[in-house]
Amino acid sequence: MTRITGVRTLDVRAPTSRTLAGSDAVHTDPDYSGAYVFLETDGEHEGVGMTFTIGAGNDLCCAAIQLLAPVVVGLDVDGLLADSAGLWRRLTNHSQLRWLGPEKGVIHLATAALVNAVWDLAAKTAGKPLWQLLADLTPEELVGLVDFRYLTDVLDRDEALDLVRGLAPTRAARVAELRRDGYPAYLTSAGWLGYPEDKVRDLTRAALADGWSCFKTKVGVDVASDVRRCELMREEIGDLPLMADANQVWDVGQAIEWMRHLEPFGLRWIEEPTSPDDVLGHAAIRRAVAPVGVATGEHAMNRVVFKQLLQAEAIDYCQIDACRLGGVNEVLAVLLLAAKFGVPVCPHAGGLALCEYVQHLSIVDYVCVSGSLDDRTTEFADHLHEHFVHPALVRDGRYVVPDAPGYSADLHPASIDALTFPSGSEWR
Repeated sequence: MTRITGVRTLDVRAPTSRTLAGSDAVHTDPDYSGAYVFLETDGEHEGVGMTFTIGAGNDLCCAAIQLLAPVVVGLDVDGLLADSAGLWRRLTNHSQLRWLGPEKGVIHLATAALVNAVWDLAAKTAGKPLWQLLADLTPEELVGLVDFRYLTDVLDRDEALDLVRGLAPTRAARVAELRRDGYPAYLTSAGWLGYPEDKVRDLTRAALADGWSCFKTKVGVDVASDVRRCELMREEIGDLPLMADANQVWDVGQAIEWMRHLEPFGLRWIEEPTSPDDVLGHAAIRRAVAPVGVATGEHAMNRVVFKQLLQAEAIDYCQIDACRLGGVNEVLAVLLLAAKFGVPVCPHAGGLALCEYVQHLSIVDYVCVSGSLDDRTTEFADHLHEHFVHPALVRDGRYVVPDAPGYSADLHPASIDALTFPSGSEWR
């Protein structure tokens, strides 16, 4: 019997603010960061997980991970899957720590790091990439990973089982398709708001040459510059799909008015047009800006917010985040909700390790939950992948299916030495 014997944390930060990679209308100087957690065991494998931040406060997530750590220390590694939903409930329902959320903010980010590490450990122990570990589960086992509390007025276990069972016989065909063709992606890293026009143009041309066929740009500073940015992108990509991301900068009325100026550019969606907590505001914007779609979710704090966004018909695209939600279990809950409402899941990525994570989640969505690639693309940003032992790979604008056991967040030792804050060589 192999057990989790201890938990270590590490504050990892990349100084992306020096180049303005990741910059947008609200987050003008991000340092892509990860609050890392390492699950020590008395066996062969170590579980590695993280939650994403953009610099200051990453240490708070590390501290919160340590507060939650006693919940997982001593667990039998071989039994992690058998009571995965129960473990998730114990982490999110800690009788004292839940007061700091519940299921939101720093404590929920810490929950995600621990849950992601548990799943990494389970996948490494099984000798499978995470997506395959989940895709090999029976429908009953897969649905059994979800805590349905607060969801049953919309989706209960039996309905979720019906969704998953219907796709089970054809899973292998979809896996074969993804291994052949990859999972469709879109590129964000050509359009950061802090980049000058010439750089945006050069990066977009290089991306087109590399086979990219779907792009996103940042907006929200002022109308004139947003119009010029969209004009520039259209000049370079022609009629290829183009999305815009406002990163929560607008009030509801302001978003509606601003989007009138961007109508000529045929945007596929406007992302995070207002506060991520404003369900009814998103619904009002969606009604006003159609046929442009509304996308949100990278800051939707939990499955309950997603439930309301879907109930209110407030979004056209559901953007899960692998670390904003409470790890793999809660992501599965949102995938099931989105399938119930027929809304495509287009995960948020970029950052540090987020592309490495969401490639697994998109595969699980297609293979096990939605069974559809219609109108679905997963975000990719071409930064920091050199730091990972098993980096996300993209070929011709599509994610390549990962094969290495685990959840793909392991860093090279040299990268840990360089990026550890504040002692690493990048920070000294």
